[in-house]
Amino acid sequence: MIFSRLKPENRRWFIIAIIFLAIVFNYVDRQIVSILKPTLKKEFNLGNDGYAMILNIFTICYALMYPVTGWLVDRFGAKLVMLYGVLTWSIACIGGGISRTVGQFAFFRGLLGMAEPSNFPAQIRVVTVWFPGRMRATANSLCVAGSSIGAIIAPPLIAWLAITYNWHAAFIVSGIIGLIIVVLWALIYREPPADILQEATHTAAATEEKVFKWSQLWKTKSLWGIILIRFVSDPVWYFCLFWLPGYLQEKSGLSLAQVGMVGWIPFLAADIGGISTSAWSDWMVRRGRQPLQARKVMLSIVAIFAPLCALTPYLPNVVATLAIFCVVAAVCISWLFTISVVVAEAFPVKNVASVLGIAAGFGAVGAVLFNYFIGQFIGTVGADKLFLVMAFLHPLAVLILWKMVRPEKPEEQI
Repeated sequence: MIFSRLKPENRRWFIIAIIFLAIVFNYVDRQIVSILKPTLKKEFNLGNDGYAMILNIFTICYALMYPVTGWLVDRFGAKLVMLYGVLTWSIACIGGGISRTVGQFAFFRGLLGMAEPSNFPAQIRVVTVWFPGRMRATANSLCVAGSSIGAIIAPPLIAWLAITYNWHAAFIVSGIIGLIIVVLWALIYREPPADILQEATHTAAATEEKVFKWSQLWKTKSLWGIILIRFVSDPVWYFCLFWLPGYLQEKSGLSLAQVGMVGWIPFLAADIGGISTSAWSDWMVRRGRQPLQARKVMLSIVAIFAPLCALTPYLPNVVATLAIFCVVAAVCISWLFTISVVVAEAFPVKNVASVLGIAAGFGAVGAVLFNYFIGQFIGTVGADKLFLVMAFLHPLAVLILWKMVRPEKPEEQI
């Protein structure tokens, strides 16, 4: 077949393209619930607390499985873990579409949450072994750009499917596309040849031969730094994904069709911002700056814009609200793109997926707690205080980044 004759330098970009597609529909699958929030609340007779419960079933399963899938990627490789992960979440998405009770729907959302974490540990492992440091942030951003592209295409696609057919079709169509991605991944992915691997790992923080044991990882200061960064910053992005479409409908008075027309705009801004800032940090590396230092500088500058989030409750119209969320989403995605590269710069190659899995699991735990808080207290505490809290989470993450994250070497451990 044509894929078997690809040169490694070309194959790696095809691999990036398939990962990009997988992440696109990873995010489409999870966005369906937020876009169809009013429809699903009516279908299953849910209030805000019930809706938050559905979100948390997904997110708790997601959080619990993230460290497991990270370990699986380091143990069995990216190809198998991602193949079975995409297969399972596609089946779960189809299952959500054929659900007839809230219990069935919650079960399939939980299964989706268990399967979807396979994507990102596999992705960062692939980027780390296929790309050298001078290209790594850009390659990573092109992969993870699928998260925002998924959020961009989800509102018009899901709204069109739900309006033209019904809400069930939105889940089923997305799941079928996922099954096609499984086939493409099986056909295209191969492990890198020795010369590509050597070039890539030569610029990583440590070599392939020296790795941390699982118990040793937990003794590193950088792991706890990455955990805390994800724990405090991830909830802002989860808010954009799970609450923004409903916020636009309920607070700004937009219809489902109108959300389909404009709800994608902040996520397009997020991708443009995330890819641009990643390319900027790679540019700093090519100019001679130490890779981890370059990532820290870029993330610190980006976080300056995060406090604009506090203005949201006081904005006069939907245009201003969308403009602020364009900035907030760009901050979130810049951090999500590059914090994965920080992991690749700070840890040995064979620990990268495990570290990312552990940290992302804690990020999801932070999102669970934040979702619970929103569902229980937004009506009494007020949106102004909620947005004020979100405004300072990324600046807090900057302090943690500079204080706790550094290159970690196994020989330093006792």
